[in-house]
Amino acid sequence: MRQIFLDTETTGLDWRGGQDRIVEIGCVEMIDRRLTGRTYHVYLNPQREVGDSERIHGLSDEFLADKPLYKAVAKEFEDFVTGAELIIHNAAFDTGFLNMEQDRIGRPKVTVLCPEVLDTVKLAKEMFPGKKASLDALCDRYGINNSHRTLHGALLDAELLAEVYLAMTRGQESLSIWDEAPAQESNTSELQVEVRSRGLRVLRANDEELAGHATVLAEIAKKANCLWLPPAPAAE
Repeated sequence: MRQIFLDTETTGLDWRGGQDRIVEIGCVEMIDRRLTGRTYHVYLNPQREVGDSERIHGLSDEFLADKPLYKAVAKEFEDFVTGAELIIHNAAFDTGFLNMEQDRIGRPKVTVLCPEVLDTVKLAKEMFPGKKASLDALCDRYGINNSHRTLHGALLDAELLAEVYLAMTRGQESLSIWDEAPAQESNTSELQVEVRSRGLRVLRANDEELAGHATVLAEIAKKANCLWLPPAPAAE
């Protein structure tokens, strides 16, 4: 299974009207629950001022001025993600912006190229009802060091999300019986299972131990009814 952890930074929240644009994309690849080391990262010229969003991601107009336009990187981005399952924190936000950018240049929506999208915010809320589901909160919950995250950054957040996701779904690893060795073909009809019953070894008390036990019960009986002793015979 090929999965891509993805995050974007933008100039704002309004992707529906195309008023805001993407300024950064970060992706981290995982295959069969193992990070491959392959990443995709790019800064983009949004063709508009970043405004107040600079406080979030720290990317200034000056920094982004000489960066490529989205249409210049669309094909290489598609090549990296197509066919993979996307794992995104608050997926509707990022896929909304990516679909808008793809539409602007007449290319297929990202949700068409990658029909399977997992939203880790929804997953976290299902696992921890009523608890905070932010990326920082999940890092704290799972003991993942995010002290270097002073600002939002697409690649950094994608890398942190990969660690969080693996921690959140760690129970699945115990079901993966081929983690340490490659799968081998087997014919179950030829498998023979031999079950051998093993007798239990019984250790019985010796005379000295029985006498000591009787003494303890007698001491208990002096103070209260002892349930382990037979009742005294009724007086005639």
